[in-house]
Amino acid sequence: MEQTINYRREDCYSREKIDALMTHYREILRLLGEDPEREGLVKTPERVAKAMSFITKGYSEDPIAILRSAMFKEEYKQMVLVKDIELFSVCEHHMLPFIGRAHVAYIPDGYITGLSKIARVVECFARRLQVQERLTVQIRDSIQQALNPVGVAVVIEASHTCMQMRGIEKTGSSTTTSAFTGIFLSDPRTRDEFMQLIRH
Repeated sequence: MEQTINYRREDCYSREKIDALMTHYREILRLLGEDPEREGLVKTPERVAKAMSFITKGYSEDPIAILRSAMFKEEYKQMVLVKDIELFSVCEHHMLPFIGRAHVAYIPDGYITGLSKIARVVECFARRLQVQERLTVQIRDSIQQALNPVGVAVVIEASHTCMQMRGIEKTGSSTTTSAFTGIFLSDPRTRDEFMQLIRH
């Protein structure tokens, strides 16, 4: 007899927080000229409340703890690069998404971290209301603080819907930001090697 497996998604949310957000989103719909009791919108306040809770879940995460949860003593002295890390964040000025990729490198000084932890730190900071400039620096500083490497390099390339959907409406635009510490600042050859690696 064939067994039927039913898919069931389970998300963990604070019911109190969701209920409070729903009240505000229901009122926002009214202020925009919509009827929140209309069939298609009845569940929208709850959906948006849950979506925003997920999109901003980074506030409840500790990037230093993430990095140190898989920290290993290792004498490797060359560059460790994790590139093309997808990121999804929300511009704090208009609360519209910006989407892009992060390239993160560090040169260990006695300790390395799990490669997935680098991606998790990017997500931890991206899942907050952000500006790209601060996001870049936060990723850099958390790795520097947690691992104390010889140097850290971070480059983020992203497209901002606040520029594409409103305001100047330039759909082909993208923004690149960078932040460096240690040898990536003091040694142009090391920085150039990083930049060449992320271009390829």
